[in-house]
Amino acid sequence: MTALPGETPGTVGTDTPQDAVSPPEAGAEGPEHAEAPDGPDAPDTSEDTGPSGTPADVEDDAEGGAEDGTAEATADAAPAEAAPAAELSEAQAELAAQRELRERIEKRKAEKAAPIAAGTGLSGTAADLLAAVRAVESGEKAGTAFFDRPAAPPASRRPAPAAGRPSRAPAPEAAPAARAATPEVLDAVRAVLTEGGAPETLARPAVGALGEQAAELLRTDPWQLLAVPGVRPEQADGFARALLGADCGPDDGRRTAALVGWVLERAALRGHTALDAETVRAALAERAVGDPEAAVRDAVEEGVALLFQEDDEPAPDDTGAEDGEADGADLAEEADMAREPVQVLLGLDRYALAEESLADGLARLANACEKADDWAEAAAAAPGPSAAELIRTAAAAGLVAHSGGEAARAEPAALIAAARGLGLRALGATHSEDGRQRLAAATGDPDTAVTLAGLLSGSQGPGRDEDGALALDLLVVLDAPQLDVEGAAVLVEALADGARLVLSGDPGVLGSAGAGRVFADVLASRACPQVVSRTPDPGPIGELVSGIGIGELHQVDAPGKEVVIVPVRDAGEAVHRTVQLVADSVPRAFSIPAEETQVITVGHGGAAGTRALNEALKQRLNPGPGRFGGFDPGDRVVHVPAPGRAVPGVVRSADAEGLRLDCGGVPVVVPQERVESSVRHGWALSAHQAAGMRWPAAVVVLPGDAAQGLSRPWVYTAFGRGERHLSVVHGVDQALPHAVAQVPAQERTTRLRALLEALPTPDASS
Repeated sequence: MTALPGETPGTVGTDTPQDAVSPPEAGAEGPEHAEAPDGPDAPDTSEDTGPSGTPADVEDDAEGGAEDGTAEATADAAPAEAAPAAELSEAQAELAAQRELRERIEKRKAEKAAPIAAGTGLSGTAADLLAAVRAVESGEKAGTAFFDRPAAPPASRRPAPAAGRPSRAPAPEAAPAARAATPEVLDAVRAVLTEGGAPETLARPAVGALGEQAAELLRTDPWQLLAVPGVRPEQADGFARALLGADCGPDDGRRTAALVGWVLERAALRGHTALDAETVRAALAERAVGDPEAAVRDAVEEGVALLFQEDDEPAPDDTGAEDGEADGADLAEEADMAREPVQVLLGLDRYALAEESLADGLARLANACEKADDWAEAAAAAPGPSAAELIRTAAAAGLVAHSGGEAARAEPAALIAAARGLGLRALGATHSEDGRQRLAAATGDPDTAVTLAGLLSGSQGPGRDEDGALALDLLVVLDAPQLDVEGAAVLVEALADGARLVLSGDPGVLGSAGAGRVFADVLASRACPQVVSRTPDPGPIGELVSGIGIGELHQVDAPGKEVVIVPVRDAGEAVHRTVQLVADSVPRAFSIPAEETQVITVGHGGAAGTRALNEALKQRLNPGPGRFGGFDPGDRVVHVPAPGRAVPGVVRSADAEGLRLDCGGVPVVVPQERVESSVRHGWALSAHQAAGMRWPAAVVVLPGDAAQGLSRPWVYTAFGRGERHLSVVHGVDQALPHAVAQVPAQERTTRLRALLEALPTPDASS
């Protein structure tokens, strides 16, 4: 790895291996200046606050989950880091709680005997998409006009009809409309906010979170303000004191219930669908709740959260025992249980229902598919052994997991082509327009690739059959690690019985921006056949990334300067070198224009975060007054139409309707009122925003204050975004090899794996 031609030796490039780069010199930013990495769209901690401390700017909270499960950039300690709560005082209390838990579990199981209206607990993007699915199923609406519409009853799931039904022509993607709020509703909310000392700018987000009854809810229960993205407990406390005076305290039931929900929502931003009850109690104790155990119990009774036992163990069978023997057995069992309490999880109903619906749907697909005997010839004609194995496996299973790197994407493409050659309705879905275009190039047919959002909304893909299910026999989902549990539940619900589903992705990349770890849980549960690609990623970048995947940071031979290390001393120099690389060095050395080079950094804040880098890159590449809400024609941007979803684009113009973008060839209009909250400059992205996409060149920026945000999945994801060239602006010294070798992905607490393991496998049911 060497310097780019024309650069000053020792300043812009180096032949020194990554793990031997000289440490930053004196003057570099130290830990005291470090900022915790923002998620792709994690809350901004630099927001202004109103009179009561309530944030006036909550823009980043609208963008989604935390990056790689790392701690969010907030002034509040994460629940997982909270001090331990007091243990239960008596074993009998624990036993009673466990008995009550068993009763709740049995009740939930009994309720599940009836048909489940899957997705009824979903919200956000998943709820919007489910509304589109059901509106199309009922014939009420086309999929492009589904926002703010009531969902139709779920359609029955029967085998898909024969092939040959007409396809629906793709339509341009449009930005979703925000929840409508009448002037009267907004005025009422503003009045309550002003009375409580909170900024009026929270009125629209409050209506979005609480609905038209927001003013009444906030007046009777001020802690409902915690439902507004970006609001912290101390700010809600100040708001409540201003409205309620001496009538409120730290153990007010309204406060403790809101705090339980807030803790679980914050956990969801880090990818968890549930938390250990002890962790929740500890977080409540940290917030001055006097009796965290009672607060959790009350929150469960009020329906704020659900209780789950990690392992459903059968009750002891004392049939045939005498009364005395039974009592003795019960006492013995209770003594054992008191010594080893059963782990109890707390979760929000939206994620609990999504995980249960998803587990049932995956089992339905795995068990309903009939084996095919006519795929042997297609497998023999596959371009490689891994592709042939995938084709053979998909022929015999309704649910398949396929894992591999970037080069392995050719194998799902071969499967799609083979299935279509057999007359099946086969399609591949990706998370980005860039991924869709790469898949279409691999299959040689643009009709074989769609985005997941376009497929579910009906703007792309084959449309629906007469039962309302997607008119598909085989769906391959690429970049499957980016699937969150709510989106996955909506997708599986839309597939007909007998359809085949292949989840394909690289297990080493960052997980989904939303809650859950769907792909990892499917792999860990062994709920379906798995195909591991043996196709390595080529070239120096592929070699480097492959080593990172196994925890090793190698120096690779890059005779064509495919990989270049650029050492820097501080964040200011990192910004300067990054601009120099994008605007001058990479275009001159590789004939890659600036618009095809993507900058990736650890977080949004800090002296070398996305905000600082985007400001510097705009000044160099597209200076202008920002007359369209801070943007000018030609600006590279990232549009966030829904939490956790980032869509790169370019500003074309603006008019009375809003800001007009070109997102990978798809025209998008962002209404004026949503520009500030959902559009950012996009020359520099976080690694989570860049996941699932590739560019001809990538510049990864690692200033000194980024060390705490590094992990193996982060480095693996960021370094793998460049196709032809990778520059690493390196200022973290030994933190980089340390992160690769010793900082794995932060585990997410989920229930999907256990749910899948408890379901019958295809072999067991046959």
